[in-house]
Amino acid sequence: MSESKYMNPYVAGTLLGLLLIATIYITGRGLGASGAIKSFTVAGVQAVAPAHAQKAKFYAEYLQEHPGGSPLKNWLVFEVIGVAVGAFLSALAAGRLKLTTEAGPRVAPRTRLVAAFVGGVLWGVGSQLGRGCTSGAALSGMAVMATGGILTMVAIFAGAYAFAYFFRKLWT
Repeated sequence: MSESKYMNPYVAGTLLGLLLIATIYITGRGLGASGAIKSFTVAGVQAVAPAHAQKAKFYAEYLQEHPGGSPLKNWLVFEVIGVAVGAFLSALAAGRLKLTTEAGPRVAPRTRLVAAFVGGVLWGVGSQLGRGCTSGAALSGMAVMATGGILTMVAIFAGAYAFAYFFRKLWT
């Protein structure tokens, strides 16, 4: 493997921490992405099936929180768009902009893509059941030293290590 240019992790962590502090100061809440996904979903259902969006409790309640406006007029939507644009520009600036599928030697690219899709769907469902995404809960919770944030971070790492044990043969 050739060595790639990446940002120093200590600098990246410091910048992320400063961004988190600024976000809490400006908006009164921390970072997270699941709220944007919910906004995209509600806006999509409202555009395709407006009668269903008004009748279904999940969509109707969310639309009532945004009277007269679009669910897409939410700062979390702009955050996620900014993350995507920033990632693209960062990859472009570092010369790492290419379309690839990374996988271990025993995994076909199609299997990797299917697994990523299934994992994404599970993340989305779990974020709604848990009333927010894990990264937002962990980052924002730990930033204010909340017990829930610390326990969330511990659970994220413990779960990742537990699952990694069972899937390790796919990557070695």
